[in-house]
Amino acid sequence: MGEKITLSIIKADVGGWVGHSAVHPEMHEKAEEHAAKAKKAGLVIDYFVGHCGDDHAFILTHKRGIEDKEIHKFTWDAFKDMTDLAHNLGLYGAGQDILSDAFSGNLRGMGPGYAEMVFEERQSEPIIVFLADKTEPGAWNMPLYKMFCDPFNTAGLVIDANMYQGFNLQVDDLVEAKKIIFDTPSEVYQLLAFIGAPGRFVIKHVFDKRTGELAAVTSTQRLSFIAGKYVGKDDPVMAVRCQSGLPAVGEVLNPFAFPHLVAGWMRGSHHGPLMPVSMTQDHPTRFDGPPRVVALGFQLKDGRLIGPRDMFADVSYDRARQIANEMADYLKAHGPFEPHRLPLDDMEYTTLPVVMESLGDRWVADETGDKAKESGKHI
Repeated sequence: MGEKITLSIIKADVGGWVGHSAVHPEMHEKAEEHAAKAKKAGLVIDYFVGHCGDDHAFILTHKRGIEDKEIHKFTWDAFKDMTDLAHNLGLYGAGQDILSDAFSGNLRGMGPGYAEMVFEERQSEPIIVFLADKTEPGAWNMPLYKMFCDPFNTAGLVIDANMYQGFNLQVDDLVEAKKIIFDTPSEVYQLLAFIGAPGRFVIKHVFDKRTGELAAVTSTQRLSFIAGKYVGKDDPVMAVRCQSGLPAVGEVLNPFAFPHLVAGWMRGSHHGPLMPVSMTQDHPTRFDGPPRVVALGFQLKDGRLIGPRDMFADVSYDRARQIANEMADYLKAHGPFEPHRLPLDDMEYTTLPVVMESLGDRWVADETGDKAKESGKHI
């Protein structure tokens, strides 16, 4: 076994080109410049700058642990510098994920999202980094359940004796800031009761029962909860370790062959299919969507990121993309009606409250309705 390595994925949307569709090449160059300086200075062992839609993601390896001040400060400075460039280029939503004026020790509550894990590097350490655009953290719930709990997806749960014990899944309540750990498979029904509501309950960590180490981690930051209003979608990231008592690479990727419905899409206010795409197809333009997910495969060796392989650049996901487009056609035909549009309870942090406020005192009591309640009759 090797030494402890920290993997950090830190992402933000600091300016889209054009609109919310893609990252500008000069923005990508600026991100690369900052990451290369961090590596030269010895702050990180290795890096890769990924992107999905209009989000940049720093994928970093180092030995400094999670929420390290210097690691978070370097990415904060990079995003601030990129924001200045975005203003110069006239990009849309320049600095939209930067919710504070000054760095305060780590990125918690400051806008950028992050997922980090510390683990002991194995002799062979395959890991998949997922980047999503136009959706929320709960988008990972169904795929993670299938990877680590569903033998119809993960054959290893049946045929690999090293996986018989199952996994522990930490679920965060994003509304009340609580967490709980479910033991699977014994508590799988209780688990499903909560993660089936992905707008509130989100799988944060998956633990290997044999070793106690992390097998998967997600970002759970909700921009709207931080800012108190709609400032863009959360665009979550995730890392999943594979093989040797964990789900195989193919078992980790297979859940995305079903483009399940997620919240987000246009203005963060609609349901849409999560479409698996290559990095060359990660620029959503149809109604600012459909929501996208990119999978980047790496082998870690002494902290070096050997890769990436663009895992969804595979013809076997063509049908998933076709289904996603058909689902998008069907949902989009509903226009402003649910279930295409999110339920009102989920629209609290969008621009809808502004519309309600603009109507002011035009909403008046319906006396007819009150009388109907009193009489017990339906009018």
